[in-house]
Amino acid sequence: MRKLILKMSVSIDGFVGGPNGEIDWIFKTMDEEATNWTLNAVWQAGVHIMGSRTFYDMASYWPYSTEVFAAPMNAIPKMAFSRKGSLQLKTEDWTTRAFKDASSVASEKPKAVSPDAASWKEARVASDPKQEITRLKQEPGKDILAHGGAGFAQSLIQLGLVDEYQLLTHPVALGKGLPLFAAITKPIDFQLVSVTPFKSGAAAHVYRPISG
Repeated sequence: MRKLILKMSVSIDGFVGGPNGEIDWIFKTMDEEATNWTLNAVWQAGVHIMGSRTFYDMASYWPYSTEVFAAPMNAIPKMAFSRKGSLQLKTEDWTTRAFKDASSVASEKPKAVSPDAASWKEARVASDPKQEITRLKQEPGKDILAHGGAGFAQSLIQLGLVDEYQLLTHPVALGKGLPLFAAITKPIDFQLVSVTPFKSGAAAHVYRPISG
């Protein structure tokens, strides 16, 4: 049975975005070590899952990028979740503040289309996260990697679907913003699997919830 892994960047006070979804604070401490750790984590996935807005963002960006994350983001199969149960790729640029922030610090502008760009049009679409992710876990293959938005991440946590949290913690306190665990109704206990510190001050924390 494969795991559902939630990989997120978080501030030390538990936010995954500013009040308007800002993520510009992430890039201040995203050094080469942190990038390599994240890249390895992304390559370990057998399928990427995400909400519809994040899907539109990524489908508008990664097929045209030659950044290090473009290869696994384009090559690995995708599944998107939409309440409508269907998606239609948009032609306009990024739809969220997070990807506007990401694009503003990109080392390049979008160029030629990746040979693996078709994977975005071939993405599976589902409307019921609990039912579909439970089914995905039963399939053979490498683990399932979930990408936020905050709202999508919160819903996965609330449904008790996350088997492992890979949290890249950045040395900044936001004070207010989009909290990762806002939707929980009772405390969750965790087992600490590993901590990987980076020279920039960021650190990767891997946790697994303790069932009880």
